Amino acid sequence: MKIYTRTGDKGQTSLLGGMRVPKDHLRIEAYGTVDELNSHLGLLRDWSTARHKELLLTVQTTLFSIGSRLAAGSEADADTFKVPPVTDEQVTALEAAMDVLDQELPIMRNFILPGGNQSISQAHICRTVCRRAERRCVQLAAHEPVPDVLIRYLNRLSDLLFVVARSLGHELGVEELPWKPRG
Repeated sequence: MKIYTRTGDKGQTSLLGGMRVPKDHLRIEAYGTVDELNSHLGLLRDWSTARHKELLLTVQTTLFSIGSRLAAGSEADADTFKVPPVTDEQVTALEAAMDVLDQELPIMRNFILPGGNQSISQAHICRTVCRRAERRCVQLAAHEPVPDVLIRYLNRLSDLLFVVARSLGHELGVEELPWKPRG
């Protein structure tokens, strides 16, 4: 199989079901941002402690399902191509993971500034890209059907990534820097 097809040379691409759309279509923006998030998560997983690696790998697998469902163009096409569904149980699993990690963290009394270590900073980058992916899916959902569970998953994932950043800092002994507004 060749990597290049030349079929996108004029600014069009195909959805999984075969429909052609412009490369700046909201659907392409949505699944492209999910793909970007997945790549950033790969780097976070590379820099993470062993404790977080399996959780992040599971998330990456789910993000492939989300991206594939968005790339399908319809739930019927996604099912035809046997794209794994994203379920409420997966959203609940993110919440459970967040609860476990959060129990070990000091109470947060201020906003905190991202940074302190490459893995912590990368977790915050993942969080912000996740928020953008969520916004793109919400934007798409205003025009075309998007399963609600995809948006719920991304919303919960961004919260989890914040907790992962704090958890990594706690594990690595990196002090959180509170935001202190001037004035």
